[in-house]
Amino acid sequence: MGRPLRVAVVGAGPAGVYTAEALVRSGTPVSIDVLDRLPTPYGLVRYGVAPDHPKTRSIADALRRTLEHPAVRFLGNVTHGVDVHLADLKAHYDVVVYATGADDNRRLGVPGEDLPGSCSATELVAWYNAHPSVVRPPCGVLAAKAVAVVGAGNVALDVARVLVAGADRLGDSEVPDRVLADLRRRAVTDVHVVARRGPAQVKFTVAELREIGTLEDVDVIVDPAELADVPPPADRRTRGNVALLHEWSRRPRGDARRRIHFAFWRRPVAVVGSAAVEALHFADARPLPVQAVVRAIGYRGRPIPGLPFDEVAGILPNRMGSVVDHAGVAVPAVYVAGWLKRGPTGVIGSNKSDAAETVRQLLADGPALSATEPEPDAVTDLLDARGVQYVTWADWQRLDAYELGLGRARGRSRVQTDGLATMLAVCRPQTPSRHTRAGSRRPAATSRTSGENP
Repeated sequence: MGRPLRVAVVGAGPAGVYTAEALVRSGTPVSIDVLDRLPTPYGLVRYGVAPDHPKTRSIADALRRTLEHPAVRFLGNVTHGVDVHLADLKAHYDVVVYATGADDNRRLGVPGEDLPGSCSATELVAWYNAHPSVVRPPCGVLAAKAVAVVGAGNVALDVARVLVAGADRLGDSEVPDRVLADLRRRAVTDVHVVARRGPAQVKFTVAELREIGTLEDVDVIVDPAELADVPPPADRRTRGNVALLHEWSRRPRGDARRRIHFAFWRRPVAVVGSAAVEALHFADARPLPVQAVVRAIGYRGRPIPGLPFDEVAGILPNRMGSVVDHAGVAVPAVYVAGWLKRGPTGVIGSNKSDAAETVRQLLADGPALSATEPEPDAVTDLLDARGVQYVTWADWQRLDAYELGLGRARGRSRVQTDGLATMLAVCRPQTPSRHTRAGSRRPAATSRTSGENP
């Protein structure tokens, strides 16, 4: 090609950054903009990984190297569907790749699900990870003594662990002081992890499940009767999970201050209460008295305006990452990667091979170059004209340094900033903004809604 291929990657989480990395490594001359609705990069690594798992969160170090590559530019605080639209991206880039993840949570679909005291794990995880869209503990969960967490994956374990371990475990993590203060005041004594299937069907990883048994001053309670008819596990992960559950079922009940209970084959049929959650009812078991219900039964992507969407799977329909319409015809120059492509499966590292597949398909399609070369400055000129206070990599580095400084002052590695207004105040110079033209400044939080993604 006579010039670099101009690519917009929407979403600065692992899927988006791995897409940029694969493009850079392809050997094709590229010029890539990675856009995100938040002023911060890293997506799920920053806002989805539990704060007491610093090793997993350190994946951000590898993602950073890609975002610092000369062919890659970060543009944060840019919301797709508000600040820019698909038509804008098509006008300013040769190719657009959507990597916005799966921000919507799946619902139980039972009566009472919207009672006060019932919420999604998405909201709770966002709160304790200092996502700017959730500044208070959702659904009053910390005021409950008994909480039901419906789900059989690692997110359910994360939620249970944070609720019982609290500030004692998170005190050295990156969470803000207000999260630690809220956790110290929690009333939670019992968390019931409720699985709709049996012990051999749960999706826990062995390492995450084993961690539950190491929590201080926490008893793990498993009814031996629920393990009696479990068939011999066929795979290593299932064998490890079932072995741990058997071990805990044989332990005598202790006198710890808090408890995690595991219950299997429980299909919720109603969340019950007069004015707030009082119990969770099941199809074929006694009601469980609880004051909060957290659903952790999976995620789904959100539709992108102007593109086809698979409502059942919660993804953009695609062929090897090439977005296709409902007739199977490729949408020109539009691709998808990550959970929005395949659904919420795999671990963070799974997004690397997924992104590589999308890039291989993109390059194999022989992307057509625009008749006139899209200029990088034209994009920022457009954002300036619309009053968008976009955040560059240099701006993010100011916030990064600020958070590291907060951490040093508290003897921790970092303390995350959780307010959007504070983030933008730290990111942007105190001189008149170079990001906005005179008379076009927009309030920092305009049109932001909880959980919205670029």
